[in-house]
Amino acid sequence: MTIEDFRPSKKITTFYPPQRILMGPGPSDTHHRVLSAMARPTLGHLDPVFVIMMEEIKELLRYAFLTKNKMTFSVSAPGSVGMEMCFVNMIEPGDKVVVCRNGVFGPRMVENVERHGGVAVVVDDKWGEPVDPQKVEDTLKQHPDAKILAFVHAETSTGVLSDAKTLCEIARRHDCMTIVDTVTSLAGSPIKVDEWGIDAIYSGSQKCLSCPPGLSPVSFSERVTDFVKKRKVKVHSWFMDINLLLGYWGSSTRTYHHTAPTNALYALHESLVMLSEEGLEHSWARHKRNHEALKAGFETMGIQYVVDEKYRLPQLNSVFIPDGIDDKAVRARLLDEYSLEIGAGLGDFAGKVWRFGLMGTSSRVENVLTCLNALEVVLSDMGMNLKRGAAETAAHQSYAANPMS
Repeated sequence: MTIEDFRPSKKITTFYPPQRILMGPGPSDTHHRVLSAMARPTLGHLDPVFVIMMEEIKELLRYAFLTKNKMTFSVSAPGSVGMEMCFVNMIEPGDKVVVCRNGVFGPRMVENVERHGGVAVVVDDKWGEPVDPQKVEDTLKQHPDAKILAFVHAETSTGVLSDAKTLCEIARRHDCMTIVDTVTSLAGSPIKVDEWGIDAIYSGSQKCLSCPPGLSPVSFSERVTDFVKKRKVKVHSWFMDINLLLGYWGSSTRTYHHTAPTNALYALHESLVMLSEEGLEHSWARHKRNHEALKAGFETMGIQYVVDEKYRLPQLNSVFIPDGIDDKAVRARLLDEYSLEIGAGLGDFAGKVWRFGLMGTSSRVENVLTCLNALEVVLSDMGMNLKRGAAETAAHQSYAANPMS
């Protein structure tokens, strides 16, 4: 064979993606400031100027998480690796871990516990319902030797928000460390790491931070870092070992660990600067306001939410597909005709639920109105008896009743 035999069968040229409105479960729309930041000149990952920016990222992430934890940084990988970093560092063989399971992502925690030699004790709740604090309390009483409580704060598969503050209080009473998944909640819903006493927390860059996928903000308490330093068994991952990362992210003098994704970190830095400029409380309120307007529009179409109102995630609206409506056909038309992406149901909810994301830059008035109008047209064409324009009117009324301060 010659080199020519390996040449692609067709001419491949530069890829130009279409412009979409991303209103699924993630990623969200990326702001032009963040995209522009990625295009800046690449620096070496040990360049002194880049080190200065790393320190700023740590400071900005502490603001986003509301923590003073020194070990707060960004993992050079998506949120799933942030999750694994927490488990691989905090579990030693035989450790018992209580894992709350009320959607797709709890089982992934169970997998992590088992793969790292731990023993998982599962607390199950129905999909669409929050983690039941009483069940957690009862389980920890039954398993006084449990070392860690792990749960998902904002379950992306269902759109439900669990009471992280109460769950962490329960864990502390039982001398348990906590691992908390905030991939969908960071910057969209209140998270107070220090006030709630969270030990290990991870998130993702592509949701309410509106940064491209591929980075995972994390934060570890001194309790965790002290434990990892004194582990009896070496951490079962070289790349994710906090002891090694301390030399790269933990001080102003950097020791080579890996080649950090410099341009991706420029993007994260810019997204965090934008969050700081907006203010956390304003960001939480913006997500809530747009959620209320979207909900008002859905109600005019008779679309029902999966989650009880007091437990709903503003940034991830999970609704039941109306009877007689073709799930895939609706999503295909929205994408083809309006360049609008919404999310399908996962697991138990596949074919039963749509998931509408209002995260970060995607959480804005024009997206809500575009989505409601497009959905109203498509559902009307499919036979639903809807009054055209009613959904948008309801959204405008909601905005008028809930002005931003």
